[in-house]
Amino acid sequence: MSTFGTYYRVSTFGESHCRAVGCIVDGIPPGMAIDVADIQRQLTRRRPGQSNLTTPRDEKDAVEILSGTEHNVTLGTPIAMMVRNQDQRPHDYTDQTLDAFPRPSHADYTYLEKYGVKASSGGGRSSARETIGRVAAGALAEKYLREAYGIEIVAFVSSVGKEQMHMFPDNDEEQPLTDEFINILNTVTREQVDADNVRCPDAESADRMRQRILAAKEKSDSIGGTVTCVIRNVPSGLGEPAFDKAEAMFAHAMMSIPATKAFEIGSGFRGTQVPGSRHNDPFVARPDGKLGTSTNWSGGIQGGISNGENIYFRIAFKPPATISQEQQTTRYDGEPGVLSNRGRHDPCVVPRAVPIVESMAAIVVMDLVLAQNARATAAAHLDPAAVNALPQSMRKHSTSS
Repeated sequence: MSTFGTYYRVSTFGESHCRAVGCIVDGIPPGMAIDVADIQRQLTRRRPGQSNLTTPRDEKDAVEILSGTEHNVTLGTPIAMMVRNQDQRPHDYTDQTLDAFPRPSHADYTYLEKYGVKASSGGGRSSARETIGRVAAGALAEKYLREAYGIEIVAFVSSVGKEQMHMFPDNDEEQPLTDEFINILNTVTREQVDADNVRCPDAESADRMRQRILAAKEKSDSIGGTVTCVIRNVPSGLGEPAFDKAEAMFAHAMMSIPATKAFEIGSGFRGTQVPGSRHNDPFVARPDGKLGTSTNWSGGIQGGISNGENIYFRIAFKPPATISQEQQTTRYDGEPGVLSNRGRHDPCVVPRAVPIVESMAAIVVMDLVLAQNARATAAAHLDPAAVNALPQSMRKHSTSS
């Protein structure tokens, strides 16, 4: 479906080479100051043509807010946002030879199998152009989360091909991630991420990644990579067990992004190599009277519910499927043949995927926040006597003296 979320509902529309793409957002609270610049900032980070590492398609991705605000204040009604496609070239896909082939690792064949028809140019709804609506909706959610809770969301490129940041210990130390990488998770800013066009905050790693992308581009090939995202200042108590656990919602959101192939949260797959005695996160008392954890291999979520620590996860993106090389494949009619692609495409998607990941993270957190607030508001109308009569082990209490 084209709608994500329950309390914060985002519906996207548009195809890669149609007249416009965008979204309709329902659930944003009324009374929030909002300006086009608040949305445009993230769209500009996502737009094509940013550097020699991305597709040369020249789209300004200028957003228009069509409804849901007045005098730059949200009304609480649905907000519609649109970006017009200005540099679409559907004629790049009208060659009879190209039209006879399902492009390898694209969605041409599967869309045709599902719907019986497909978009005649580009990837249609499977194109990354669809993510413009997600980024616009995420920027809106992020503004609320930042103002209401001080939540910070920062994503960055953590690997390209085999070139990666120093994430994992080099020796046999029984620790999933390096102290260096944990420090980056705790402190990295978007300014540091955007200081390099690879969008990796470590200069030495970024240079190696850049050379890997350029090497793929030189060969008319492509390469994949990973994006890591950290969410700081998240309130505890977010998540809706059993089926809408916080990590399940993040996984759902991230794996819906085009070209994603894997998702891990907290210590992830590396955590499977560490004994429980080293992997458990012991609780500690914080100065504010709440509990925290001395380590955070859980990635800020336990039992599907946020515990107040940083939430962090990593997403794998495959190499872009469109490459300017001849590929031996098979036509729709079953006859073997050679396909040569045209069009303008990224040799690696991960630098431009960074704001998309941040935006989907914001949409998930926004939905979880509104769900928890609805529950808390409903409970606040009840007489607290029943809860107060419960044993102390069954009810919330402060650790402060």
